[in-house]
Amino acid sequence: MLHALIMAGGGGTRFWPRSRQKRPKQFLTLIGDRSLLQQALDRIESSAPPERTWILTAAAHQDEVAAQLPLLPKERIIGEPCGRDTAACIGLGAALVAQEDPQATMLVMPADHVIDPVQEFRRACHVALGMIEEHPQALVTFGIAPSHAATGYGYIERGPEIARRQGVGVFRVQSFREKPNAELAAQFVASGRFLWNGGIFAWKAAAILQELAANQPKLREAIERIAQAWPTSKRAQVFAQEYQALARISIDYAVMEKAKEVLVVEAPFRWDDVGSWLALERMHPQDADGNTVLAQHSGLKTRNCLVVGDPDRLIATAGVENLLIVQDGDALLVADRRDEGAIKQLVELLKQKGLEKFL
Repeated sequence: MLHALIMAGGGGTRFWPRSRQKRPKQFLTLIGDRSLLQQALDRIESSAPPERTWILTAAAHQDEVAAQLPLLPKERIIGEPCGRDTAACIGLGAALVAQEDPQATMLVMPADHVIDPVQEFRRACHVALGMIEEHPQALVTFGIAPSHAATGYGYIERGPEIARRQGVGVFRVQSFREKPNAELAAQFVASGRFLWNGGIFAWKAAAILQELAANQPKLREAIERIAQAWPTSKRAQVFAQEYQALARISIDYAVMEKAKEVLVVEAPFRWDDVGSWLALERMHPQDADGNTVLAQHSGLKTRNCLVVGDPDRLIATAGVENLLIVQDGDALLVADRRDEGAIKQLVELLKQKGLEKFL
């Protein structure tokens, strides 16, 4: 049977001040009327019912997940005692799934991406799951046709096409390439051979566990010890002890770049990892002066600004351009839109100054 694993960890510091330690990015409503986490569940609900859907999140966020996803059984919400990147997260999820359903197929995805149309996502998943039935040892990932030479994404170099199902191409993976510089990214896109790495996967639970055992044996052994303790009174103790000792490593480094049979489905859907505030400009219209406004705002001579705020607060601007202005509760951010990457550094500065109450 199909099980879905949604990874809902991460702090989303680039979305401060709306994203806080108690409310990271995946819990925010950035487009539409559902949070990113809720939208992730909506996308897979027709394929994997709540009892076969697993959420891995930070232990501190289990209650928020339960509040946002009331139909999900609470035992399916797993709170990591500490962050250990995607290899540990996925490995634990696969081990728990396999313990209940040794023949399980898994669909794995992050909670904080925007994907549409939903029906195209489901079509791609149907194709991926069909390929797994034909190639049960394969690890399948999803690649997105690049719209520009992005330097913030990893890339997948596709090899020969092995199938085309429902109009969707499936290729062998030639290589994974990390985030390139601008020149290399332009070469990737111009070649037509590269796709953005969307961080979405499908495989047999047994297949990913086998690859972890082959390529990350210490991690696999620790995960197995956690899984064995899961039904017992020692769960919390073993989980905390073993997880803390795990290496921080992504599933791409740990397994995908080493596995022998890796396939990529060329996604027919639109995808955005919503990595920063300026991603909202791709999802919302601009006014005549190039401003993206998600707030109660009045402006004079205001151009090319992103303005976000609480609906009951007024933001007024005059004679400004190229600014990122975000008001949320007790905090206000004003930044040069060309330096939005500094927001993460700003959050660290607030920590150093003892201003954690605003984080």
